[in-house]
Amino acid sequence: MQIIVWADEVIKKELQDKKLNANIQVTFAESFADISDYTSADAFFILKEEINKDDINDFGGSPVFINSVLHTLKELELPKNFSRINGWPTFVNREIWEMATGEEQAIKGIFEKLGWKYIIVADEPGLVSARIISMIINEAYFALGEEVSTKDEIDLAMKLGTNYPYGPFEWSKKIGLKKVYSLLEKLSKTDSRYIIAPAMKNELTNN
Repeated sequence: MQIIVWADEVIKKELQDKKLNANIQVTFAESFADISDYTSADAFFILKEEINKDDINDFGGSPVFINSVLHTLKELELPKNFSRINGWPTFVNREIWEMATGEEQAIKGIFEKLGWKYIIVADEPGLVSARIISMIINEAYFALGEEVSTKDEIDLAMKLGTNYPYGPFEWSKKIGLKKVYSLLEKLSKTDSRYIIAPAMKNELTNN
């Protein structure tokens, strides 16, 4: 089975560290345009950035997995062979991928061959994990703004107290704070739990 991947170096490394079943051929495309050269591939993973709606095609009907944390399948009006995943840094090399899809039967065979686990979640902004982690990061910025503690101390407390792999500030740096901010901004329009901490806004403005 052949899969085509378009990803930056960070995500490429995460994928390379993720275990694959034997007889899987992974080809890394150099650009989005190069993907169209592989019309016979069994699946496509477009993980480099949020996909541009104008670039969408059906890729011959093969399953296509896109990094679209912010925008839903419905918003993008994607063909049925597309599925959304969380392609943020630190979320790719995980035991279980969460995804939103309208064609679970098609992706089931692909993931069985890959030897990867997945779970289907609702087609909502942030899926599940990104929403939760973004909220945790936001709460950490509220604590920072209220001078509860320093970034390093909050990171250490969260890692020791929750056994998370990273503290909230460390995690936001790996993901990219602007991505976290954009998700919170979208979610806060319909849910006040996601209102952005002033300290986070100030940090982005000043940097």
